[in-house]
Amino acid sequence: MRIEEELQQSKFDSEHHKAVLNILFTAGWINAIDLSVLKPFGISPQQFNVLRILRGQHPSTVRLCDITPRMLDRMSNTARLVEKLRLKGFVSREQNQQNRREVDITITAEGLALLKAIDAKMAEWYSHFTKISEAEAAQLNILLDKLRGD
Repeated sequence: MRIEEELQQSKFDSEHHKAVLNILFTAGWINAIDLSVLKPFGISPQQFNVLRILRGQHPSTVRLCDITPRMLDRMSNTARLVEKLRLKGFVSREQNQQNRREVDITITAEGLALLKAIDAKMAEWYSHFTKISEAEAAQLNILLDKLRGD
């Protein structure tokens, strides 16, 4: 559906203004679906992001301070997210032996199993993006990177 219909607005200050609103609206739409996919698994999108970061480094540990820069939502309280995941048994945390001020985080077998279960649901969700071609997706990525100044 076109953004004009979604917002019930026919006029915008400019195409740039329309694009900003379209991006914000689409981000909210994507976030709502992410929430609905993850809710049955009992984790938030931010916790899912932490688990994916840890899975990418598995079997190595990741320092707590190295997770935040890799987060999609960098305003997240990473220490709180990791602690919630630890209490659920999805990650373990240990004090770094070389530097006692640092904490090493590792995804557990339970965390890996959870991600495997979520992967199937996410693949189904990502299939919605086949409404645009690979070339269109590549162009969208270029435009979004350009917008952020990359």
